[in-house]
Amino acid sequence: MSLMPREPFEAMMPLREAMNRLFEGSFIGPRFESFAGQTFPLDVYETPDQQQYVLEAALPGCKPEDIQITAEGDTVTLRVTRHGEEKTERGTYIRHERYEGEMSRSVTLPTTVDTQKADASYDQGVLTLRIPKAAEAKQKQIPVKAKGH
Repeated sequence: MSLMPREPFEAMMPLREAMNRLFEGSFIGPRFESFAGQTFPLDVYETPDQQQYVLEAALPGCKPEDIQITAEGDTVTLRVTRHGEEKTERGTYIRHERYEGEMSRSVTLPTTVDTQKADASYDQGVLTLRIPKAAEAKQKQIPVKAKGH
């Protein structure tokens, strides 16, 4: 019979795994989402000519009338209300992961934008928002006049 060194914490591993499952089920599941809210993926980029910003948000299953966009200064906010379908028509859910309710994202852009010329379109579940940069305040030289005595 050979003697093998024994790992003292080996017996505790199943307890650790059980605790991990307990915490994941408690905080990562649907109950945690009610505290944190839901969000949607968003891409923001500047066009090659550096004249405008483009925001693309993945909003599958939404209707254009459920999307609200506001912009002020250099901050753009997207709010989406996703309405659920009648559950009685579908039956009883076994698992329900698609979020229903209000979601919002705010993005602060590097410069101020011209909201009057902004354009938004929604195609195949993707919202595309194009916002031109605001005309920068041009530097003005102020001449200094000497007063005679």
